[in-house]
Amino acid sequence: MATSPDTPHDWRQYIVSTPDVLRGKPRIAGTRIPVALVLGYLASGADNKQILAEFSDLRPEHISACLEYARELADFEVAAT
Repeated sequence: MATSPDTPHDWRQYIVSTPDVLRGKPRIAGTRIPVALVLGYLASGADNKQILAEFSDLRPEHISACLEYARELADFEVAAT
């Protein structure tokens, strides 16, 4: 099934974390671009077009995956002990 540009991507297809690269920080698969860097650009007001121009290895779905990853982390609940 094809996805439209407005459909959220499953971030697990695009974001990986391995202890041997960037000390395990989440990054875009196949790159050394940390998710936090992409989110930082977005937080500072950069739009997708600006980010894609800055990082030639990124595609629009990578940026969407970073946002979905952050949304899922923000939704995480810790049970009270």
